[in-house]
Amino acid sequence: MFKAKNLSPQKLAGFTAFIIAAIIALGSLITDGSWQLMLTAFVLTFLVSYYLYLYTLQNFIYRKIKLIYKFIYQTKASKREEFFNKNILPLKTIEEVSADVEKWAAQKKEELELLRRNEEFRKEFLLNLSHELKTPVFAVQGYIHTLLDGAVEDPSVNKVFLKNATKNIDRLCHLIDDLDEISKLESGEMTINKEPFVIQDLIRDVFDTLSLKANTKGIKFNIKKGCEAPVTVLADKEKIRQVLMNLVDNSIKYGKNDGHTIASVYTMDDRQVLIEISDDGIGMAEEHLPRVFERFYRTDRARSRDIGGTGLGLAIVKHIIEAHNQTINVRSKPEIGSTFGFTLETGKSDWV
Repeated sequence: MFKAKNLSPQKLAGFTAFIIAAIIALGSLITDGSWQLMLTAFVLTFLVSYYLYLYTLQNFIYRKIKLIYKFIYQTKASKREEFFNKNILPLKTIEEVSADVEKWAAQKKEELELLRRNEEFRKEFLLNLSHELKTPVFAVQGYIHTLLDGAVEDPSVNKVFLKNATKNIDRLCHLIDDLDEISKLESGEMTINKEPFVIQDLIRDVFDTLSLKANTKGIKFNIKKGCEAPVTVLADKEKIRQVLMNLVDNSIKYGKNDGHTIASVYTMDDRQVLIEISDDGIGMAEEHLPRVFERFYRTDRARSRDIGGTGLGLAIVKHIIEAHNQTINVRSKPEIGSTFGFTLETGKSDWV
């Protein structure tokens, strides 16, 4: 079926020239009656109309289209682009050019949307960072000014104020250290030194390290039944220790008194192991789950700040896991608890 919208410039020029030549030739036949004159008029009219129309189409309309393409690609034409402009572009239909422009517009819209989201994230990050920095700084400032105003001579409060100032200075140091670590992870400066080790042994070490803190709330640590068999993973042991320390520490912070923290280890296939840290604590609402790994994001800012922490722990955890080319996820429900799960590469000893 003949479709004018699919015609190339050459076909469109030929089709238009044929119609014009046919009309003129028919008029010549009617007025003169000579078939020879009619044929001559048809051929001459067709050739002149074809080349004139094709020239106009390519040198005016397609010149504008080439400018559009140059604007889209925003570059000076290379040899390849010159070949494209001279040999390929003229063969494209207006609809194909329109599709290319619409595709470019859609890409630009996505880029603008991404820039907008990044700008919102930057503003929120700077606002949160400013707040996290001001809280301990103002506290230290208040204690020091009070001491300078005469409280330093009062033995009943001077040591208390100095201890509180020291706590806030330590908080500032932890915040700066965490920011520095995230910066190194994001820039790729921090190297990942992989080695095979049994993940259950590392989990037990972390449990032992945090046992005193857990005992203050009566929280018990366990490795889930059926997950005790040694599983070797290939990862940076100290970085994964940091991940486990953060996840288990969070399970204590947000866990209920006399609760439980349970570690599970699952061999997914010949290449991956899934490690999960679960608690039966306060949990989180579903709307918070996509953002818990963002820097300084807190599900309940007042309660989270009272509990402590820099608000960067889960962001660091995510970066460490992604530096291992693995994934991390979270499942949670209010008053039921949370489960953080991440994958690691299976150790070589498990491949055999």
